Amino acid sequence: MPLALLALAVGAFGIGTTEFVMMGLLPDVADDLNISIPSAGHLVSAYALGVVIGAPLLAAVTARMSRRTVLIGLMGLFVVGNALSALAPDNGWLLAARFLSGLPHGAFFGVGAVVATNMVAPERKARSVSLMFLGLTVANVLGVPVATLMGQNLGWRATFLGVSAIGLAAIAALAFLIPRDHEHTTAQGLRGELAALRSLPVWLSLGTTVAGFGALFAAYSYITPMLTDAAGFAGASVTLLLALFGVGATAGNLLGGRLADHSLRGTLFGGLTALVAVLALFPLLMRTELTAAVAVILLGMAAFATGSPLQLMVMEKASSAPSLASSANQAAFNLANAGGAWIGGLALAAGFGVTSPALAGVGLAVLGLAVASLAYAVDRRRAPAAGRERIVASHVPQEAEAVHH
Repeated sequence: MPLALLALAVGAFGIGTTEFVMMGLLPDVADDLNISIPSAGHLVSAYALGVVIGAPLLAAVTARMSRRTVLIGLMGLFVVGNALSALAPDNGWLLAARFLSGLPHGAFFGVGAVVATNMVAPERKARSVSLMFLGLTVANVLGVPVATLMGQNLGWRATFLGVSAIGLAAIAALAFLIPRDHEHTTAQGLRGELAALRSLPVWLSLGTTVAGFGALFAAYSYITPMLTDAAGFAGASVTLLLALFGVGATAGNLLGGRLADHSLRGTLFGGLTALVAVLALFPLLMRTELTAAVAVILLGMAAFATGSPLQLMVMEKASSAPSLASSANQAAFNLANAGGAWIGGLALAAGFGVTSPALAGVGLAVLGLAVASLAYAVDRRRAPAAGRERIVASHVPQEAEAVHH
């Protein structure tokens, strides 16, 4: 694997850290800015909104630019957004800065996935994407806990200055490690990139991402009350358990990348099926501390085993112009975050019990399997038609020559 993948992983590590660290800093931010915790929670939504808007927008407007230059520019915007977060004088400025920080998130992963797959042999494409995503999963194990502790001891502004420093390190790594052959890439332009989104298989792949990862966030958004109220953990233990989730996600990401290089669709179906099983067992596994800890690890493994296959599938369905579709998959991931949390909250508010969000996740994971199955059926139907078109095309010159003679 090329060393350049390390540069993409460093950028992913910084992005993953700033995305998830705000959850642990909400009380500190609320106290410092004299706002309520629910108001501070809007800072999480502002970042997610930036991701959803920025992913397709930035990927589209930079379609004709060098992908190497785009990655460096996106990371520069990331540094600016986090530095402005550290310097924000009030909640309004911080909301704007968090929105700005989220804008480059999806486009970085989308364009980065295209660059990663172009640097390796075809049989290693999924593995290369998983190594870029490794930065995101490791951020949940190391970056978020360390950044949270930094914020609690040095002030929340120090956390965002630290994240800005990670972004600067990523810029240096991208500049030195991404090969110069990515300076001049064959770009389709805005019209070519938008044409990729007219494909039904692309939309089915994006729908699988929304449903599959929506299943994860339906449960994960409410993992703390499950661990404390159902499994009996003390509140102080939750941070360690969330790190275990990161360990499971890291293992699942690496395993999914390796398996997807052998069978892309088989890995996707296997991961979604495992997610259904894990979420269905949550009410039983949350009865003891030991089984609850195992459940947290298995949830991370099952969900993130599908990350690389889904990213690669979207890129393959939009092979003529993959940057926009690849970035749109990151927007779909964040829609899954918001939608899954909302659906899990509905189950909880309805009084179905503290573990009911996991069962709501089962329904979403089954929906993900159904959409993936529909995508498979569409591909099988289109494959014979494409084959017939190639056969007809190959015989046209011969028939024309016979008529001529």
